[in-house]
Order: sequence, then C-alpha cells, then structure tokens
Amino acid sequence: MSDTIERVKCLIIGSGPAGYTAAIYAARANMSPVLYQGTQPGGQLTTTNEVENFPGYPQGITGPEMMMELQAQAQRFEADIRDGWITKVDFSGDVHKVWVNDEKEIHCDTVIISTGASAKYLGLESEQKYLKLGGGVSACAVCDGFFYRNQEVVIVGAGDSACEEAHYLSKLCKKVTMLVRRDEFRASKIMAERVANTPNIDILFNTETDEVIGDGQVVTAVRVVNNKTNEKQEIPATGFFVAIGHKPNTDIFKDYIKLDETGYIINTPGTTKTNVPGVFVSGDAADHVYRQAITAAGTGCMAALDAERYLAAKEATVEASAIA
Repeated sequence: MSDTIERVKCLIIGSGPAGYTAAIYAARANMSPVLYQGTQPGGQLTTTNEVENFPGYPQGITGPEMMMELQAQAQRFEADIRDGWITKVDFSGDVHKVWVNDEKEIHCDTVIISTGASAKYLGLESEQKYLKLGGGVSACAVCDGFFYRNQEVVIVGAGDSACEEAHYLSKLCKKVTMLVRRDEFRASKIMAERVANTPNIDILFNTETDEVIGDGQVVTAVRVVNNKTNEKQEIPATGFFVAIGHKPNTDIFKDYIKLDETGYIINTPGTTKTNVPGVFVSGDAADHVYRQAITAAGTGCMAALDAERYLAAKEATVEASAIA
C-alpha cells in the first residue's frame, strides 16, 4: 500500500442528520470515524429556516444551527469532520476504496453512505430567489406546512407524493391550489380521488407555474398559465410547495451498490446493510417515503451499530483463524 493512501476504520459520506448521527455513535464506539461533508455541508436542512418537529427543541431551531450543533456533538467525541466530497468509489474487492476530490485515496474497513437526496425544483429564477430567502418556497409540506396555518398555498405536482402533501396541507391551510401539468394525475386512483374529494383543495389541470410573485422578502402570489389556452392568472398565496420528486445522490455508487429504478439504495429490510458487505446506508439516500430529519438520524444510529457489529464479527473471525 502506498504511503499516500490513508486507512480508515469507518468512513461516513455525507453530513446531514444521518451522517452526523452515525459519526456520534461510531466515535463513541471507538471506531475513529472520518466524515466528509460533501458539496452541501449539513445537507438539505441548511436550507430550512425553522425546524420545529425535531425532538428536544421546544422553541424550535434553524436548520443551519441544528447542523452546527450536531457537528459539534460529533467532534466532542473526536469524530474527524472534513471538508471535501467523495468523487469515486471502488467496492469490488475486500478493501473499500474511495477517492476525495478526485485526488486523495482512502481504504476503508466500513463505509456509511449518508449522501441524502436532493429535492427537484422547477428552476424558475423567482422560485429559487424565494427558496434561498426562506420566504415561502418549500419542497416538504410535512416540514413546513405548519407555518402556513389558515393561509392559502399553491402546490405543484401530480404523483402520489404530491397528493399526499396536498392532503396534508389541506388540514392546516385555508385553501390549497394544486397545479397539474397534464389533464390527469399520475397518482394512483385512490390518491387522486382523495384530493378531488377534499373541499378546500382546488385542482387546476393543464396548468404550469409562470412565476412566483413576492414583495422581495416573502411570497404573495403565484402566476400560472394554462398550457392549452395560454391564459394566465395570479393566485394569491403565501406558500409555494414543489412536489415533483427527489433525486437521491447516489450516482457514484451505481456500479457497485444495488439501486431501485429511481436511484435509491436498496438495503436489507430492518437493517442498513447494502449488497456490499461492510457498506451501509442511512438517511434519504435509501428513504423515499418519510424523508424527515428524525428518521434520517435514526438510520444514522442504525448504520453505526451495524458497522460496529460487522467489524466485531470480522475481528472475531480473524482471531479464531489465528488460534486455529
């Protein structure tokens, strides 16, 4: 092995709630974890202004503050938190090889993948403006719907997830306007019927977003266009929710790790194990259902425990072989 190659007992890829929780547990188990934060240190929560549904914060906390506290907690137990991101992996042999920034090579006894998933947005300049301002654009109704109680909101999407989020918002908001690009839902019949039968959900078919309108700080309306007639209208709204899917950040693993048809990592049910021994997954990289900070943190704990048990079993096998 070259002197330039680093050997690591436990490498964690990603720094959201899953990655930092894995680092806390792995560090307390004397696994000397090394965590690379990736291109978005702290993950998706760094774009969330207020987090009020994570246990232990009765007054709420901002997403960036929570991630800073999780990082500090991991570092308290001497987890090695590093800048940089993993650009290539090779899980074909007994040694798990990864490359940082296409340069540094690391050989790992265990790897915990916590790369998360990125919400898909429409890409409108006005949408991105108010997303960055934290002024009314969101890709998570469960996370942010609470802030729009008794207000009017707009949601974009036509699948099961969009229907679920629209129905969730309908319980909190005075009115929910749902924008569907085609003349029908992509969602299952039962989900489509659920939103259609909800009195305060207004469904606009053949309708697309033209612009998110605001006062420079917060969203005040959404201008939409009918893609059949080209007729435009402005819908008063204080919240604009985008529910057109997520893309798991798993591309670099596809040659070695089993993924489903949408790119989420397939793990052994009830565990965080992947198809590659010694490689584990936590958080939204494998979760296309819940996608919450608390569930991600829970699987980060599971991944660290699974990695610890994997190493213990491997060490026991080596010891038994030596005695024999």
